[in-house]
Amino acid sequence: MSVAGSSLAAMTVLPPPQLSLSADEARRIALRAQGFVGAPDRRAGVRGVLRALGAVQLDTISVLARSHELIPYARLGAVGRQAVEQAYWSDGHSFEYWSHAACILPVEEWPHFAFRRRARRARGHRWHVLADAERSCAAVLDRLKADGPLTSTELGGAKNGGPWWDWSETKIAVEWLLDTGEVVCTTRRGWKRVYNLAERAVPGELLHDDLDDTECIRRLVAQAGAAMGVATRADLADYHRLKGEEVAAVIDDTGLVPVEVEGWGKPAWADPAALAAPVRGRHRTTLLSPFDSLVWDRPRTERIFGFTHRLEAYTPKAKRVHGYFAMPLLAGGRLVGRVDPAREGRTLIARQVTLDGPKAVQPAADALAEAAGWVGCVEARVERVVPETLREALVGAVKLTHDRR
Repeated sequence: MSVAGSSLAAMTVLPPPQLSLSADEARRIALRAQGFVGAPDRRAGVRGVLRALGAVQLDTISVLARSHELIPYARLGAVGRQAVEQAYWSDGHSFEYWSHAACILPVEEWPHFAFRRRARRARGHRWHVLADAERSCAAVLDRLKADGPLTSTELGGAKNGGPWWDWSETKIAVEWLLDTGEVVCTTRRGWKRVYNLAERAVPGELLHDDLDDTECIRRLVAQAGAAMGVATRADLADYHRLKGEEVAAVIDDTGLVPVEVEGWGKPAWADPAALAAPVRGRHRTTLLSPFDSLVWDRPRTERIFGFTHRLEAYTPKAKRVHGYFAMPLLAGGRLVGRVDPAREGRTLIARQVTLDGPKAVQPAADALAEAAGWVGCVEARVERVVPETLREALVGAVKLTHDRR
């Protein structure tokens, strides 16, 4: 062997240097990926928000509005509430299924949840067990074939007469069929799921479970990475409630780029598109649903924003710190307070406002005034403020802001 050949053989091929991001860069990337920086794309509208996020969580609590309404509002501003519902639930653009929790999902993602439908089938039952599963499921399918989309009430009733979890055989059967993909929910009526045959509601080119588990998970990890901008493995897993080992098995094939983020202390990955251009544009000032994908992962929220938050709706009233449905206040790209809202007629009430300091007063007033107008209130009233020393300033700012509008 020649000397030159020996030298080449002895050379070590080094991996490319890993990109480093400051904590502020990571925060701004995350905000832009979630739609809170720059002018909102109003042409894409609510459906554009859904496609960008990949999942919008549903929840029964309605204070200011239901959570799935608050998600596009937080990004687009005062888009009409009826327009929000129309965008989600018309023309087969979305379906409801289990992602981060019960979520609205873009219909084009139907094939990528095949892995979860297969897992449900393999388990063989929900936590409710049917006495005669074959008969009950067949009866539901026959009704839907004959009569078209129906609610559980129209199918025969959801409850046996006991507490909310005491489901009827029909309700258990139709939810099992939803889990396994024979039935789908593409609309709600009066907050009730409307069940339809998947073969009738899902576009033909999407109605398949052809993708194997690896391909499904690869796609969902890539989508979560794009929706978050930059994320740890735990963040990527939590977005669609995957397992850490599932993420680890596909991460190298997602196109996400390994990065190091100042202060995170854990490996992270970024969406290449998020790294391609600097983050520029105006930051949105708004109230966030506790179920918003920007903040639904509590450890990630604390890591990125230094903001500890928990939903206290299920905490006994005497033990609540910030309120029943305290909504984080986003301003200037940071979380600077919380507002616990309520409504009395056409008055929006801030039952408790918790602020980080005087600089948060005007953003809180702006957010309250915009939220009041969005839900049709003509007045906003502030009750308790923490710290109390900011109460007078906030009350005055809310009045002035409301008068200007």
